[in-house]
Amino acid sequence: MFEPEAQEIQLTDKVVSINRVAKVVKGGRRFRFSAIVVVGDGQGKVGIGLGKAHEVPEAIRKAVEKAKKDMVQIPIINNTIPYEVVGQFGSGRVLLKPASDGTGVIAGGPVRAVVEVAGIKNILTKCLGSHNPHNAVKATMEALLQLASPEEVATRRNRPLAEMVG
Repeated sequence: MFEPEAQEIQLTDKVVSINRVAKVVKGGRRFRFSAIVVVGDGQGKVGIGLGKAHEVPEAIRKAVEKAKKDMVQIPIINNTIPYEVVGQFGSGRVLLKPASDGTGVIAGGPVRAVVEVAGIKNILTKCLGSHNPHNAVKATMEALLQLASPEEVATRRNRPLAEMVG
């Protein structure tokens, strides 16, 4: 028989940017839209997607589908990241620094969207190099993918977890 699925996790999505692109043809210009969307569950899962279509809502829908497929889990400790990291994509570089409680999300547009939907509450960020939304979002994801939880680091080094945290 049909078994009900486990509790569906509520995903939030944020549109980072919508860009109108034109293709010049004999009769004039053909316009299409590209949309960058980030999707997250607020508990460490986040994904990014790029959708292109003739209409804006369709481009956003495609981007959301792609982002849901490409979701990854990132470690969050005390509402921040475990350690400082720099992500790079193309000429865009993003520095992510852990912050103490009460700091909030100190980040620009594209980077802010990614860390907020991921569920990070306290973080300091800085865009180094390109501020292009495509590069900034992908560099942020690259930085988040470099993070490893203390448990992973302990197993990789064959040490007890207490030794890592202390």
